[in-house]
Amino acid sequence: MNRLTSAALPTCTPTIDRHAVAPLAPCGLFAPLHYERNYAYPLVVWLHDDDQDEQRLRAVMPHISMRNYVGVAPRATIGVSTPRGNQRRYRWPVAERHLPAVEQRVFAAIEQAEARFHIAAHRVFLAGTGAGGTMALRLALHAPERFAGALSAGGGLPSEGAPLARLLHARRIPLWFACGADGDADYTRQVCDNLRLLHAGGFEVTLRQYPAAHAAVMLRDGLADQPMSRQVLADMDRWIMDLITGARATAPARTANRAAR
Repeated sequence: MNRLTSAALPTCTPTIDRHAVAPLAPCGLFAPLHYERNYAYPLVVWLHDDDQDEQRLRAVMPHISMRNYVGVAPRATIGVSTPRGNQRRYRWPVAERHLPAVEQRVFAAIEQAEARFHIAAHRVFLAGTGAGGTMALRLALHAPERFAGALSAGGGLPSEGAPLARLLHARRIPLWFACGADGDADYTRQVCDNLRLLHAGGFEVTLRQYPAAHAAVMLRDGLADQPMSRQVLADMDRWIMDLITGARATAPARTANRAAR
């Protein structure tokens, strides 16, 4: 059974473990079912949406895959008190000047996963929803040599700074987007603008559309068990495995081009 354990408790090969990367910077770890220490696993780095925390890992990873990956979820860097004041939720910063602190936290979380599990260093995938999806794209574009792909459910390209400043290096990294087919006009326009920009830059982009107003909404609190949310997460698994096995489908890219016109 999946569970979270405190850093102060003995670590007895838990399926999901939570412990500090550094003081005040905890993360969640997910061990695949029937973990085999002699096999180098791909790593999914999950970046939660705003007003959530690293515990979202235990809701999403079982629906991505129970067996295929090790998972790790760093906590966002900005703490926010809830209205009742007895809980804390966390948000990712928007300003470009905060990116080094976010990178440090994410890379520290990856190091924690590598210390606990056998990880294939060339198969580290960034994934997230909403603001976490946008941050996944920002980090992947800024340090493409560190990641094998980036996935965003409901999060668009970052608007701050110069996200494509490393274009010649960044366009080697494949990108996956999930969006709602019933979004409002501004949201639909943003998706189309993002696709045009990325295709003009020579990126390999996969777009998945789902019958919901906004893809990120499907994965928020308590919704990871809904059928459409499970579909989004299962599609993430298929896309990652296609990259790993070399069975990349070309149809999604053509679909994305049509949506951008």
